[in-house]
Formats: sequence, C-alpha cells, structure tokens
Amino acid sequence: MPDPVSSIRNLGPVMDEACARAGIHSAEELRSLGADAAYTRLLQSGTRPHFIGYYVLVMGLQDRPWNDCKGEEKKALRKRFDAIKASAFDQNLDAFERIMNQIGVRPAQGG
Repeated sequence: MPDPVSSIRNLGPVMDEACARAGIHSAEELRSLGADAAYTRLLQSGTRPHFIGYYVLVMGLQDRPWNDCKGEEKKALRKRFDAIKASAFDQNLDAFERIMNQIGVRPAQGG
C-alpha cells in the first residue's frame, strides 16, 4: 500500500483529504508532481488559496520544518504562490473580485 500524503513532513489528515479531492492519492504522487503542480491541482479542485499552506507544502517536500521558510526564500515563494493562484484560482474573476480575494473578503455564508 502506498504511503499517504500525510506521511510527508508537515502534512496531516486535512492535506490527505484535499489531495484526494485533487486526484493525488499518495506521497509518491505528490513528490512526483512537485509543490507547484500539486498546489495548482489543489486550487483547481476547490481548496482555498493560502500562502502558509503553500509554503508548508514546499517545506514538507524538502523535508524541512514548516517554519524554516524565511527572508528572501519566503519572498520568492510568495511570488510563485501569487502566480499559481492567479493562474489556477483567480483566472475567471474580474479585477474587483481578485482584489477582494487578495485582502481576504469572502462572500457571506448561509442564506
């Protein structure tokens, strides 16, 4: 039986579920895809974009603690995250909606 996604450092059961929704069913598949392609698939399958979630994934795939990402490396990862988000999550939004997502405004829940 293949190792679950949660066998990768920093990743847990929530990531197992999110990856399964994205068609990623094992740690090996996730490693093979790499962080950027996997995160793109996560966003396309309905995962809400979150920078910390992205860099936790990157650090985990490098077998590093999640909080090891700092300084220039973190700035570079932020640029990669923004590009992935723009191509996989924000692509069908108008300019106003993209800005609302950037500042964290979400639609009201319920009716």
